Amino acid sequence: MGAVQPVTDTDFQTTVLDSDKPVLVDFWAEWCGPCRMVSPVIDEIAAEHGERMGFVKLNVDENPRTAAAYRVTSIPTLNVYSGGKLVKQIVGAKPKAALLSDLREYLG
Repeated sequence: MGAVQPVTDTDFQTTVLDSDKPVLVDFWAEWCGPCRMVSPVIDEIAAEHGERMGFVKLNVDENPRTAAAYRVTSIPTLNVYSGGKLVKQIVGAKPKAALLSDLREYLG
């Protein structure tokens, strides 16, 4: 069982890139309506699959360095990192079934 933890520019390297399992990063902002729609879906997926994959949220307004480094120009953006590299990018809010399908290879 996993919970979605906040991540910042400061701890992105150790929390995400140095992780021994794939990590989904939810790039979001307080003012973003679609971000608020997808957030509970990510919470559900994290609760169901947290042992296979890490789940974190990065507020783009508070942490612009990481968002800029990965060219996040639209939110919500869900990036999957594995072995220190960006391996998948999902842009926009999607229903749970679509996200599970997109993440299938990382969830086992």
